[in-house]
Amino acid sequence: VLGRSYHDQRGREVAPKSPLSNRRRIEYLKNYVAEVAPWLDMFDTNCTFRQQLPALSHSFPPLLYAILAISARQMERKSGIQDWYDSLELYQEAIRLLSPLIQVRDPKIVAACVLLCCLEMMSARAQDWHRHLEGCAALFEASGIHGFCGGLLQAVFWCYARMGESLRSNSWYTGVMLTAWLDLCGALISDGTRATVLHPSKWLPMGCQEENAYRLFKEARSPDMHANYAVYLSVKATELVSNRTKFVELGEDNGCTTEVFTSRWASLWQELQTWLSERPPDLIPIQTISRKPFPHILFVHWAAISSNQLYHTACILLLKLMPRGLRMPRSPTLSLLWHARRICGISTSNKHQGCLNNAVQPLWIAGRLFSHTSEHEQIVKIIRDIEAETGWGACWRIRDLEVAWGYSVGSRRETMMNQQFSTSIDRHQ
Repeated sequence: VLGRSYHDQRGREVAPKSPLSNRRRIEYLKNYVAEVAPWLDMFDTNCTFRQQLPALSHSFPPLLYAILAISARQMERKSGIQDWYDSLELYQEAIRLLSPLIQVRDPKIVAACVLLCCLEMMSARAQDWHRHLEGCAALFEASGIHGFCGGLLQAVFWCYARMGESLRSNSWYTGVMLTAWLDLCGALISDGTRATVLHPSKWLPMGCQEENAYRLFKEARSPDMHANYAVYLSVKATELVSNRTKFVELGEDNGCTTEVFTSRWASLWQELQTWLSERPPDLIPIQTISRKPFPHILFVHWAAISSNQLYHTACILLLKLMPRGLRMPRSPTLSLLWHARRICGISTSNKHQGCLNNAVQPLWIAGRLFSHTSEHEQIVKIIRDIEAETGWGACWRIRDLEVAWGYSVGSRRETMMNQQFSTSIDRHQ
């Protein structure tokens, strides 16, 4: 396919160059199918990214170059080799071929842009992610793409939504709880100062009110869409936390008074508990075993892993800002540590590639709540394993957690080395 000519929107023949040998190209395509596509498809039983996009790329080189670029970048990061340039050349060629086509409303163009956005987020510093999200958000809004538009574009939309909403958790004020994966991810990195780039109302069909979202997701009658509903509710949680933080801390006149906040909080909390109680069988764990430091919670459906983890993350976000005086029936769901332990337990029990990299921000949110060294060590191991297995940058979160736990970087590592040394001595005595 590389090197095959194609025609642009004006009918002119374009002959893309081929920076790769056939052997390397096949290697990247195999890696994309085996390693990259599963985390793009984790809420999509139709496997759009693994099956449909490679087929479409045969006749659309910009999409093929985007596929090869993200696969190359993942392999480079996973191997830890710094002097590979394949991903950069493939990325630049994808951009060159896409640039004259960006105004054309073609699902293949949107898919290629989302793949390149994911590549950029895999490679960039957390502080740079927001600008990548804005480009995709503008493309979706201009094209009228939303979470219920059907087909390829719907699958691409939810990939963007999940990835973005798992990032927003890292900005200006460490005492403020995170606002709530490409767009949800971004929302988890801002520590209460940003909601998602694409407003939740734009996730729904035009003219649909947000209070009708529950009906839309329920009528879909699909485990995938019930999982995506957890993404939507997490977005709503980040939006609410962001609104309240800006109102209280920044004096922004956004109407999020105490009375309004209490009403929105109670309504969203009930929606989250309804999500939990109405999960289809596919999203319920097949085994739950209590153990320390974290429970064993095993799922068989890909979408169940991250959607349940997102549910617990959204609950933590809300509980950190629970309105005073609000009376709630006694329940484990009101315990921050109950949710935090289940977030960590889900990651230790389920090793699906797609659900590893999307666990980084939930682990950061949950991890800050723990105080015991054994818990800290287990969380650090989970995060290191995620980066080693997926190539997705995750270890920068360890440094943030060390600060939250009150360690200096050196002192924590020294403590862990001393403990490992003592254990080694004990084994030989």
